[in-house]
Amino acid sequence: MEQGGAYGAGKSGEEFNSVDFIKRPKTILRFLSWIFSLIEFACIVSEGYDKTNGCIFGWDQSACHYGVAVGVMAFIIAIVFFIFDLIFPSISSASKRKKIVIADLICSGLWTFLFFVAFCYLTNSWRGRLDSDTAEGLYGADNARAAITFSFFSIGTWAGLTFYAIQAYRQGTLSAFAPSYQDPMYSESSAPYKSFPGAAELTSPPYQQGPFTDEGSAPTYQPPTY
Repeated sequence: MEQGGAYGAGKSGEEFNSVDFIKRPKTILRFLSWIFSLIEFACIVSEGYDKTNGCIFGWDQSACHYGVAVGVMAFIIAIVFFIFDLIFPSISSASKRKKIVIADLICSGLWTFLFFVAFCYLTNSWRGRLDSDTAEGLYGADNARAAITFSFFSIGTWAGLTFYAIQAYRQGTLSAFAPSYQDPMYSESSAPYKSFPGAAELTSPPYQQGPFTDEGSAPTYQPPTY
């Protein structure tokens, strides 16, 4: 998990490192989610409908509509949150970071569930094709299998994003109760005044003899002789 400021990101104002950003597991999962959603809905759009405009998934138009809708929305959401990941370290407001993390958590968890439903729905509809059709003779069979496969892969990537969103939210919650940072210069200057001198300091002689005074004993007075 990323170290640094609140909600799993560095402190605001830190230098952005593109190499470290690309190597982050969350960035990789975000990119894979974008690719998988693109392939999933593109396979249905390209050959998901036969010449009579019928859905190849068991002639169920709702199956094609659902698969395309989930894939297109996931494609857009992945782009939006990828942009949020880029600008997230530059956001200094903890409340704004919290809203982004909560939105990421909700969307990632929701699309994990929606892709699970899409995988089950498309698989069941594909099996519902006419028994007289052979696997090789079906129109768009490869695209149908690819849509089902990448729907399954999307479950894992969006579940991973949900996991990282939960970790970021927990880190932000814990940092809210952590002691705030204090500048050492201010901490030294704000130190309390020195206490009143104690008894040992009061007993020490306050007066010291000057540097040009005679260190010997004072001479006694002798009257003049006549």
